[in-house]
Amino acid sequence: MKLEWRVARRYLASRRGTRFLSLITLIAIGGVSVGVTALIVVTAVMNGLQTELRKGILGVNPHVFVLTYGEGMRMDGWEAPLARVRTVDGVVAAAPFVHTEVGLQNRGKYAEAAVLRGLDVSAAGSAVTDIPGILRTANIDLERTRSGLPGLAAGQMLGSRLGLIPGDTVTLISFTNARVGAMGIIPKMEMYEYVGGFRTGMWEYDNKFAYTTLAAAQDLAGLGAGVSGLEVRAVDPYQAEELGGRIEQALGIPYRTDNWMNMNASLFSALKLEKLALTLILLLIVIVAAFNIVSTLVMVVTDKTREIGVLKSMGMTSRRILRLFMVQGLVIGIVGAVIGGSLGGLVTYVVDRFRLIRIPGEIYFVSHLPVKIDPLDLVGILIATVVISFLATVYPAWQAARMDPVEAIRHE
Repeated sequence: MKLEWRVARRYLASRRGTRFLSLITLIAIGGVSVGVTALIVVTAVMNGLQTELRKGILGVNPHVFVLTYGEGMRMDGWEAPLARVRTVDGVVAAAPFVHTEVGLQNRGKYAEAAVLRGLDVSAAGSAVTDIPGILRTANIDLERTRSGLPGLAAGQMLGSRLGLIPGDTVTLISFTNARVGAMGIIPKMEMYEYVGGFRTGMWEYDNKFAYTTLAAAQDLAGLGAGVSGLEVRAVDPYQAEELGGRIEQALGIPYRTDNWMNMNASLFSALKLEKLALTLILLLIVIVAAFNIVSTLVMVVTDKTREIGVLKSMGMTSRRILRLFMVQGLVIGIVGAVIGGSLGGLVTYVVDRFRLIRIPGEIYFVSHLPVKIDPLDLVGILIATVVISFLATVYPAWQAARMDPVEAIRHE
């Protein structure tokens, strides 16, 4: 094998006086490198996007929702179910919540649509999502206001569009608790004090969500002592569906559950399909590079025909000739994979470190392009590259191995 390696290394270079073969060798290596770099960057981008989305969604959303069957999103007598839910194996925390869509109107009568969430700001409810912690970090207290009105916190973008500053009075308009009068449908309207803006890093939440206390949201939505449902945090968020099943068994009818995975299934399915499609498309670059390897080795075989004949006449077997040219292809594949892997790692690091690429947050929930290299993806790409490079050597190596030594020596 040592002899094959030495001869293969020599064949990868050009003869004296011509640089053509060494150039096409470099082109073949460059083609493999570009393909590997593109594959690593694309898979890292898709992995990073999925990871960032999961992190953001899990931070601001409960892992499991406990709801009731029926037309209205309402749960009365929720204290007993809440106590039972907290005893279910796998539950970290559980709390009641109110969810309703409202209109926010500033003093200038400009209004924006928003999603209002009523939070249980007690210690028991604070661990369900990261929102209470985000509000505390922003020094936002929903329970204490200067005016005595209920406190309201809004996403930074939503508050900015309304031109709100802490201490401003905001009118909340709700059709959930609307009544029918002589003038038609009259929505419920309540005054709130804006206590500050928060930033979650998730575009949809910073642009559309607002939070208040559970009691204030209950009053606005006309729920009385009822709530919209219970929110649950799981030990393992990826076991949310199984946990939901255990909660349904513990509570029975009329309670049902939903989870963050079901609610965002279409988004993650689209990202997974997009990653697969892009990977297959970019894999074609590596396959094209493999054809470069084939053409390189074919030209080497043609150029070194007489030398191959001399080697065979000196006793080198056809099997060793076959190995000789396979080694050449493997060298091109391995060198190209190493260079491509290094370039891919460098590009992903720079893009992630300096957040070079901005993306529309209204589509992807995040404002910059996150990247994350999955070790399994990286190993798979490198192995696939080397395997494709090896397969590309079969035909030219077989052609070299079956040469007749006499005819090869006479070749001009």
